[in-house]
Order: sequence, then structure tokens, then C-alpha cells
Amino acid sequence: MNDKISVTLKLYASLGAYLPAGAARNTAEVEAASGTTIETLLDTYSVPREACHLVLLNGIFQPRERRASATLTAGDAVAVWPPVAGG
Repeated sequence: MNDKISVTLKLYASLGAYLPAGAARNTAEVEAASGTTIETLLDTYSVPREACHLVLLNGIFQPRERRASATLTAGDAVAVWPPVAGG
């Protein structure tokens, strides 16, 4: 399938550097091929997999083992945070 869908990509903290030009407030509306997975979307923008600590699809946590199989549909929102250190 060559159909394109529009999804919202939100990358927080240091991951914001991987958003495409024109992104605002850690968010970008991006196009992806129909059937794209979370992992494929993140790979498209060269987001390092090891830096994707917390991943949400429409507000629902996606464990690492599900990211390669969870397919996106039009209007979905993917939000990603890196590991956080503090003390």
C-alpha cells in the first residue's frame, strides 16, 4: 500500500532535536505510509532506539516488545521521552 497517513510525533527533552524542521513545542505533524509501525516511524527520523524510554501511542504505554508490531492509523499520536536521570 502506498497510502499516506498523517500522525502527530511528539519528542521530548533531548529527543526534540530529531523532529523535522517546522516542529513547534516538541510536536510535528508528519506523514507516514499506511501500516507504518511505531519503530519504523522513529527510525524514519533517526531517533535512537536506546533513547526511547517511555513511548505512548494515543496516551497508552507501548512496551519495547510491542513497538515493532503496533501499526499507526491516521490521526494517531506517538509521544516519546528519553530516560531521565536526577536526584
